Amino acid sequence: MEKSSVAQRIRAFRKLKGYTQNELADLLGVSIAILGAIERGTRKPDTKIINKISQVLNIEPDELVAAVAR
Repeated sequence: MEKSSVAQRIRAFRKLKGYTQNELADLLGVSIAILGAIERGTRKPDTKIINKISQVLNIEPDELVAAVAR
Protein backbone atom coordinates (compact mmCIF):
# COMPACT_ATOMS: atom_id res chain seq x y z
CA MET A 1 0.00 0.00 0.00
CA GLU A 2 1.34 3.41 -0.96
CA LYS A 3 1.58 5.85 1.90
CA SER A 4 -0.76 8.82 1.44
CA SER A 5 0.65 12.31 1.14
CA VAL A 6 -1.40 13.38 4.17
CA ALA A 7 0.25 10.62 6.21
CA GLN A 8 3.69 11.70 5.01
CA ARG A 9 2.99 15.34 5.80
CA ILE A 10 1.72 14.58 9.31
CA ARG A 11 4.87 12.58 10.07
CA ALA A 12 7.14 15.23 8.53
CA PHE A 13 5.54 18.10 10.48
CA ARG A 14 5.59 16.05 13.70
CA LYS A 15 9.32 15.44 13.32
CA LEU A 16 9.96 19.04 12.26
CA LYS A 17 8.26 20.28 15.44
CA GLY A 18 10.30 17.82 17.54
CA TYR A 19 7.52 15.53 18.79
CA THR A 20 7.72 11.78 19.18
CA GLN A 21 4.69 9.72 18.23
CA ASN A 22 4.04 9.15 21.93
CA GLU A 23 4.15 12.86 22.74
CA LEU A 24 1.88 13.85 19.86
CA ALA A 25 -0.58 11.04 20.58
CA ASP A 26 -0.80 12.20 24.22
CA LEU A 27 -1.41 15.81 23.18
CA LEU A 28 -4.10 14.69 20.73
CA GLY A 29 -5.78 12.39 23.22
CA VAL A 30 -5.46 9.35 20.94
CA SER A 31 -3.52 6.13 21.30
CA ILE A 32 -0.11 5.73 19.72
CA ALA A 33 -1.62 2.89 17.66
CA ILE A 34 -4.10 5.30 16.07
CA LEU A 35 -1.45 7.94 15.34
CA GLY A 36 0.89 5.27 13.97
CA ALA A 37 -1.82 3.96 11.66
CA ILE A 38 -2.53 7.49 10.42
CA GLU A 39 1.16 8.11 9.76
CA ARG A 40 1.52 4.77 7.96
CA GLY A 41 -1.47 5.62 5.79
CA THR A 42 -3.48 2.59 6.92
CA ARG A 43 -6.05 4.78 8.67
CA LYS A 44 -7.55 7.87 7.04
CA PRO A 45 -7.69 10.85 9.41
CA ASP A 46 -11.05 12.60 9.62
CA THR A 47 -11.46 16.38 9.63
CA LYS A 48 -11.62 16.50 13.42
CA ILE A 49 -8.23 14.83 13.89
CA ILE A 50 -6.66 16.87 11.06
CA ASN A 51 -7.80 20.04 12.85
CA LYS A 52 -6.51 18.76 16.18
CA ILE A 53 -3.11 17.81 14.72
CA SER A 54 -2.74 21.18 13.01
CA GLN A 55 -3.66 22.99 16.22
CA VAL A 56 -1.10 21.06 18.30
CA LEU A 57 1.61 21.49 15.65
CA ASN A 58 0.71 25.17 15.22
CA ILE A 59 0.12 24.93 11.47
CA GLU A 60 -2.87 25.46 9.22
CA PRO A 61 -4.95 22.36 8.36
CA ASP A 62 -4.40 23.19 4.68
CA GLU A 63 -0.69 22.50 5.16
CA LEU A 64 -1.53 18.87 5.90
CA VAL A 65 -4.11 18.34 3.18
CA ALA A 66 -2.90 20.78 0.49
CA ALA A 67 -1.03 18.08 -1.41
CA VAL A 68 -4.25 16.08 -1.78
CA ALA A 69 -6.11 18.91 -3.48
CA ARG A 70 -3.56 19.19 -6.28
